[in-house]
Amino acid sequence: MKALITGITGQDGSYLAEFLLSKGYDVHGLIRRSSSFNTERIDHLYKDFHDPEARMYLHYGDLSVSSHLIKVLHDIEPDEIYHLGAQSHVRVSFDMPEYTGDITGLGALRMLEAIRKTGVQAKFYQASSSEMFGSAQPPQNEITPFDPQSPYAAAKVYAYYTAKNYRKAYNIFAINGILFNHESPRRGETFVTRKITRAATRIKLGLQDKLYLGNLDAKRDWGFAGDYVECMWLMLQQDRPDDYVIATGETHSVREFAQKAFEKLGLNYEKYIAIDERYFRPTEADVLLGDPAKAQKQLGWKPKVTFDQLIDMMIEADLELANKEKTLLDAGYRVGNRIT
Repeated sequence: MKALITGITGQDGSYLAEFLLSKGYDVHGLIRRSSSFNTERIDHLYKDFHDPEARMYLHYGDLSVSSHLIKVLHDIEPDEIYHLGAQSHVRVSFDMPEYTGDITGLGALRMLEAIRKTGVQAKFYQASSSEMFGSAQPPQNEITPFDPQSPYAAAKVYAYYTAKNYRKAYNIFAINGILFNHESPRRGETFVTRKITRAATRIKLGLQDKLYLGNLDAKRDWGFAGDYVECMWLMLQQDRPDDYVIATGETHSVREFAQKAFEKLGLNYEKYIAIDERYFRPTEADVLLGDPAKAQKQLGWKPKVTFDQLIDMMIEADLELANKEKTLLDAGYRVGNRIT
């Protein structure tokens, strides 16, 4: 089996690549050409293509260029396509709405058009998002009306309906996985959960004084990314395409996440967190809470990692990073933009 993953260098892409390789797949990833490498999350999986044991291959391409996608599909002829690539930061989407619409929304259309034009018989997974529900009444499931509250969410809604349309119009095996928030030690440091655990561990070691956050009362349904990528694969193993909500069925506030993260380090979060209005969104999805009953029944999937275990995992990984940073600083080395 051959799989193509867009967004392979991201959190989900790296966990999915690991999972598929463990299943015996040949894994192909789409990456953008840039002046610096951004493959840290998958470096441990990579073998030079001259190595006979290599089963992961990277291809340059861009979701804004249809010809790139058509060429990659023509060359690989994948059995499964996991479309995870996007501009995925909600707050940034307010600052870059046009780019977000192009990559997150039209990027999915370009992928589906590439499938249609090449005639590749591939199953297609569209990474939909709980942000599409916006201010809809919780709990949210597959029949809850969308009410997007950001350019990112609106772009994801467009991609969602495009996948459904191509499933109906062209008989493409296209599935929407509506994943609620999923985190891990590989989460980008500008996303609130990782921002909290990274800052808390640095504060513990005296490397940072304050953590600036926005809306502490926003509530999210947080799970572990490693659990969720398995569900992506399960969706594409079904006989018929359908759409699924993937969630834990629990909701917690940003405040609660921060409180627990700091407490695990013996710290009182209230002493270190300050509010910066620049991190508030113009419009907010106040409560996102998923109802995963359909996925549990039809896919036999349940999350394995609890909310507390997730925070433990992230704190442990970031504490290791903070210790390494402190060791370098104590030895007189420059770390990032900081000068000793």
